[in-house]
Amino acid sequence: MISSSPSPLIPIIILLLLCIPTLFYLAPHILPPPPPPPITFPDELEDLTLFRRATVVDSINPSKSKPKRLGSTNLKPKIAFLFLTNSDLQFAPLWEIFFDTNSSKSSNLFNVYVHADPTVNPKVKIPGGVFTEDRFIPAKQTRRGTATLVAAARRLLATALLDDPNNAFFTLVSQHCIPLHSFKYFYDTLFEVNSHQVAELRHLKYKSFIEIVSKDQFILDRYNARGKNVMVPEVPFDKFRMGSQFFTLTRRHAVVVVADRRLWKKFRLNCLRPNSCYPEEHYFPTLLSMKDLKGCTSYTLTRVNWTDSVDGHPHTYYPNEVSKELIYELRKSNFTKPYMFARKFSPDCLEPLMNMANDVIFRD
Repeated sequence: MISSSPSPLIPIIILLLLCIPTLFYLAPHILPPPPPPPITFPDELEDLTLFRRATVVDSINPSKSKPKRLGSTNLKPKIAFLFLTNSDLQFAPLWEIFFDTNSSKSSNLFNVYVHADPTVNPKVKIPGGVFTEDRFIPAKQTRRGTATLVAAARRLLATALLDDPNNAFFTLVSQHCIPLHSFKYFYDTLFEVNSHQVAELRHLKYKSFIEIVSKDQFILDRYNARGKNVMVPEVPFDKFRMGSQFFTLTRRHAVVVVADRRLWKKFRLNCLRPNSCYPEEHYFPTLLSMKDLKGCTSYTLTRVNWTDSVDGHPHTYYPNEVSKELIYELRKSNFTKPYMFARKFSPDCLEPLMNMANDVIFRD
């Protein structure tokens, strides 16, 4: 009588079946990340058309690129706030208090523009108030560490240039940014206005607030992220700069950014080493350093805490850290102007921030 015994293949098959879920779990952690979304030719062409329109408007009407005299009826210069986001604007209620739209003194002194990634799921909600539907500009996909963020910022600048000739400063912020002062304080600081003086705005008087760093231990690695010597001749190493992604630019510098073609063709290239590639932190400081370094302060007005950064992200503040002492500390700066904004805050910080909005944050 022949005895039956299990096939030796059965345990192997069972083992393989048990391993399949493990492989699915480990694959994303082992395999290299997918390539970043390319800036397609149609997108590039559409952006180029927008940028040319914005550049032509200021070249045809150069007087419009100059801020008007403060105090002139309906001709006061404005600040364009450019929100770059890929999630809901969690701090919209706080920004509503900042803008104080019920005040006749501030309602005509600013504009708001939002670039919300249309590919995120769920879609970014439109909060209302200042952030109405018409403030959301035609947007495209963005991804951290790629030229798509640079393209989005340029899109915001171009739209704001075309929308209102009285936009004199352009402030880029994210959904994680919060204001540290009132709008009036920010406006008066930018335009150097106080109770005893109304400043006459001169075209060459005001500078852009953008961080420009020429010496850093990682700068060579960042420069070679696309490959050795790829950036030359347009961007030699001694001209390459680093800085913050967020800035406040004068109108003339906003025009410089949207008019650029030469440096953009280098910075839009995909990187061979993504962990060293942050075009949004390199393109703007490099371009403006090469074009008009004297017209820049070389520091930003947005405070960021890099003391315990993780994977290129700065420190994130949580509700247990929010206090009036934190706000006062975040305002402090080693530069001429104090910090006006800060990041990065978790969405659940909204309630404690709202609780101290009138008594602390906007009490200058």
